[in-house]
Amino acid sequence: MGLFDFFKTSGQSLFSKEEDAAKKIHESINANNPGIKNLKVDFKKNTVFLSGEALSPEALQKAVLMAGNVQGVESVNVDGMKVTAGLKTAQEIESFDQTQYYVIQTGDTLSKIAQRFYGNAAKYGDLFEANREVIRNPNMIFPGQKIRIPKVPVSKAG
Repeated sequence: MGLFDFFKTSGQSLFSKEEDAAKKIHESINANNPGIKNLKVDFKKNTVFLSGEALSPEALQKAVLMAGNVQGVESVNVDGMKVTAGLKTAQEIESFDQTQYYVIQTGDTLSKIAQRFYGNAAKYGDLFEANREVIRNPNMIFPGQKIRIPKVPVSKAG
C-alpha cells in the first residue's frame, strides 16, 4: 500500500519534541482505535511508520488519517501493516478500491464537500461518520486536514 502524503504544518498538535512523536501518535490511535491489533508506531524524518494488523481495510485507512493529520507529520508509511480481514463482496471491494481522499481547503464545510462528491449537501453526516477519528466536530474542520471520501455514503452502505 505504501506511503501517504500530508501537510506537515497542519493538523492536531500532539508532540513538541520529535523523540515523543511515536509514543504520542501511538497513544492517539489507540485512544480511538479503529480496529488495529499489535500497533507499532515509529517516527523518523517527519514520517510515521505504522505496523500491526488492521482488522479491515477501513481500519487501515482510518489509522493512516489519524497518524497523518498530526502537526509535524509529512507522510505515513504502512508497508508494515497487514489487513487480516478481507473484503467479502464485490461491492465492498469496489467501494474500498474507490475510496478517495480530500484535503480540506479554506472555506470548505462538510456540506460543501458532500455536495461536491455525493451531489447532496445533506450527506455531510456521512462524511463526518466516515472520518469520526479525525473530525471531532462536524462544524470544525481545518484547511490542510485530509479526510476519507468513501464511494458509497455511509448511510447507503448498510
